[in-house]
Amino acid sequence: MNHSLFDLLRNAVVHYGYWAVGVALLLENVGIPLPGEPILLFASFLAFSEHDLQLPWIMVVATVVSTVGGSLGFAVGHYGGRPLLDRYQNTFRVSPSVLVRGERLFSRFGAFTIFFARFVFGLRVIAGPLAGVLRMPWRTFLLFNFLGAAVWAVVISSVGYMFGHHWATLMRDLKRFDVAVLIAVLLTSIFWWWRNRRQNGTGHPPS
Repeated sequence: MNHSLFDLLRNAVVHYGYWAVGVALLLENVGIPLPGEPILLFASFLAFSEHDLQLPWIMVVATVVSTVGGSLGFAVGHYGGRPLLDRYQNTFRVSPSVLVRGERLFSRFGAFTIFFARFVFGLRVIAGPLAGVLRMPWRTFLLFNFLGAAVWAVVISSVGYMFGHHWATLMRDLKRFDVAVLIAVLLTSIFWWWRNRRQNGTGHPPS
């Protein structure tokens, strides 16, 4: 994130407080690739350092707007279908590998993908719309969307609050954490694929 964007985010949080957090996370969860996570971290940092914001309210706002935004993203994907998702990919320059990876995770883990996608930026942005395109049951999506939003909001806010005075180090480590989660999910997917293939009888049955 360059300095001009960082200053813009900082000014937005300082001047608009919870509104800045809410709008950024709402748009990110609808499917617009905005830096919602850095804004949430920075708001928690301010709650730690300057006490302009209260951590519990940051968690509440983040959970509510992330849930609502994810639901709106689901509706966009559900009613817009794959053609709309393809146009979205071209408009926001979303890597095709991100969509492919998301589809594979949905096919393997189903609704649990909604929960874990919260902790991976690329997947977090497209999880709602992609779930709608793939016609995930609404109630199932709503449950895992809320649970993922709540856990993500509490974890990220707490990290920002506790380590607010190490902002630069935190942002670098967070990127590593995203990569680590993605690697863990991919390795788990490979394991389940191998296990299912073995159970389905890739070898010859004994005579």
